[in-house]
Amino acid sequence: MKLLICNVGSTSLKYQLFHMDDGERVLAAGGAERVGTDRSEFYWSNRLTGGSGREPAAFPTHREAISRMLRALLDGVLGSLEELGCVGFKVVHAKGVSGVQYLTDDVLEAMAAFNTVAPAHNPPYIAAIRQFRELLPDTPLIGAFETAFHQTMPPRAYLYPIPAELARREGIRRYGFHGASLEYLSTWAAERMGRQGKFICCHLGGSSSICAVDGGKSIDTNLGIGLQCGVMHNNRIGDMDPYVIFHLVEACGMTLQEVKTMLQTKSGFLGMSGGVSGDLRDVEAAAAAGNEDCRNALDSYCYQIKKYLGAYTAAMGGLDAVVFGGGIGRNGKSVRAGALAGLECLGIRLDPEKNDRAVGGDDISADGSPVRIYVVDTNEEIIVARKARALLEQQP
Repeated sequence: MKLLICNVGSTSLKYQLFHMDDGERVLAAGGAERVGTDRSEFYWSNRLTGGSGREPAAFPTHREAISRMLRALLDGVLGSLEELGCVGFKVVHAKGVSGVQYLTDDVLEAMAAFNTVAPAHNPPYIAAIRQFRELLPDTPLIGAFETAFHQTMPPRAYLYPIPAELARREGIRRYGFHGASLEYLSTWAAERMGRQGKFICCHLGGSSSICAVDGGKSIDTNLGIGLQCGVMHNNRIGDMDPYVIFHLVEACGMTLQEVKTMLQTKSGFLGMSGGVSGDLRDVEAAAAAGNEDCRNALDSYCYQIKKYLGAYTAAMGGLDAVVFGGGIGRNGKSVRAGALAGLECLGIRLDPEKNDRAVGGDDISADGSPVRIYVVDTNEEIIVARKARALLEQQP
């Protein structure tokens, strides 16, 4: 059974083609970076021939990146797209729907109903799913929703302090996201330690999730009904007093649409850096060159992560490991160092030399640290592939 798993991030596309009957072997992999800009890149590898490459591209939307991916798969990996047992997606959000689902019209409508709270994610996914449906009308399309991992949160963690009847009727609550990555990170840490424990998993990237995982279950997370909260993101706001919105509209003359556009496309790293970039790598380079706005953005990001580490340690009544994944979590040694600085009081002791040379799978905690610190190459695609295969195998 060959399963193509697509991971459409807010600024990226990743894919892996698995042969599930051959030890979950990866036949091909690749992706696109900086989607939505004229400085995009496409990278690919054909595990059958050993070929690989990276090329500059312009992907104004995810649609162009997906088309390039399909061409790469047909270049020596698949004889035709009909060989696929299914296409699986790490889908984000749907009103009243979670778990693993066949992507029927009803499910797509439920996703569209939450376009307002996932504007950077749901529309590209819905467009991608419809594109696959046109190309592969007889191939099952399956979605594993990011919210599923967080269904174990207790009411005290997911309820908002708004009128209860309104919250129930409209589905307004904290949902959480990046479930496949967080499940992988927490499972990896449990296997590495030989036991379940109290973990804080940090999926840090273009959008970021921090999650308290106790005994393999999510008990709290920083993202809410949408992805416009928590720590700052590439170009989206993090936590902010909602009355800033009313002030900008009522006292500063901005329209509600202007404020909405600012919060979801011109904030985060891009906003705090003074417009330098929404990509942390660019912000770090400018900060090193003396840009004060960029330095403030980096310091603020690390500080926000640090506060969640403290809060979730208190919520769980202890901490066994901090696990970093995602593009920034995996590669951002300065972010890890900044976020963990001064947390020896929680038993978190980072080894600076280990942190500087860390690769995926490394323990970067200092000798004798009560809390382990791991850097992990998260694999959302294999989590989705396993869930998709399990759904397919439920058929008689």
